[in-house]
Amino acid sequence: MRVLFVASAGVGHAFPMVSLARAFVAAGHEVLFATTGEGLAVGEAGLPVADVSPGMNRSVMIAKLRAEHPELVRAMQAGRIGDLRETAELIGVMVRLQVDGVIEVARSWKPDLVVQSQAQHTGLICAGALGIPLVEHNFGLVRATGLDETLREQLADVFAKHGAELPERRTTLDVAPPSMVDTPVGRPLRYVPYNGAAATPGWLAEPPLRPRIAVTLGSVAPKETGIGPVQRILALAGEIDAEFVLALGAVDPGPLPANVRGTGWLPLNALLPTCAAIVHHGGAGTTMTALDAGVPQLVLPSGSDRYVNAAGVHARGVGIAAEESEVDSVLLTRLLTEESLRIEAAAVRAELRALPAPATVAAELVEWAS
Repeated sequence: MRVLFVASAGVGHAFPMVSLARAFVAAGHEVLFATTGEGLAVGEAGLPVADVSPGMNRSVMIAKLRAEHPELVRAMQAGRIGDLRETAELIGVMVRLQVDGVIEVARSWKPDLVVQSQAQHTGLICAGALGIPLVEHNFGLVRATGLDETLREQLADVFAKHGAELPERRTTLDVAPPSMVDTPVGRPLRYVPYNGAAATPGWLAEPPLRPRIAVTLGSVAPKETGIGPVQRILALAGEIDAEFVLALGAVDPGPLPANVRGTGWLPLNALLPTCAAIVHHGGAGTTMTALDAGVPQLVLPSGSDRYVNAAGVHARGVGIAAEESEVDSVLLTRLLTEESLRIEAAAVRAELRALPAPATVAAELVEWAS
């Protein structure tokens, strides 16, 4: 079987699908990622990639969104998720940027199944144009359902151009811990983190001398809202008996206190098993990787779905949601010492590990799509 994975220009949409793609490959199937921009980094996982929109990246995409729907973008970045029609308007802009390239690749490669990242919906049109089944792969706690019919209406010209209708067979893969969402959707799938390829430093294999706290803002938030939360942590670090590890990629935070280690880009799935806690921005990939590692989280949300993730972490008792201005030594000490956070984080980790593995789900999808 040939499986085409479709993701937009961002690692946050491409990386969560890597474990399932690898499961298909391990079972003897062929896979291809159709993506662009930052999403092309999925090739570092050893998976074939097609650039469906050369020159496109997340910055270009956001500029296009802001030009066409400035109010909706401001609302999204403030954490106000719109209704179906507003959400579909934003998704429609992204679809138009890469749908022609995706379908061109698909018609040439001839997949038997399309797997699209949650709420991207370029895969929806692609599967409809080719008359093959569609799988939507979600990546966190946000529920994105009921958009297909609205998008079919708003993108009628795109559907007509490619001779597409809504696929007859569709299913969803849900990686969220059932105890953290009101309504599980579709087929459960264990979230197996993939956070990029990088050599791990030698010190990571050594037991930390004191509790270690990871600090990250992901790959998107620093460009949108800056590194204010990190600067606040640096100002407080000397008051906390802990080692802080900054996983900030290419961001330079300036001089570091003695108990703060800067690492550049470091995959969280390698770092977090050595940590007692994590402070982060609320990105879906970071939130889910922390849940998989079973470490308490301090979430400082900065836009879009990050507020949903922060609220879910807080409500389940696996961490604390706060505003940047609320971060002080008391809150950081609580993150390290509150026993209930560790107990609940361990419980959710066990819940995630009990979900069907990617290999199991890949086999089920082959049977379902055949």
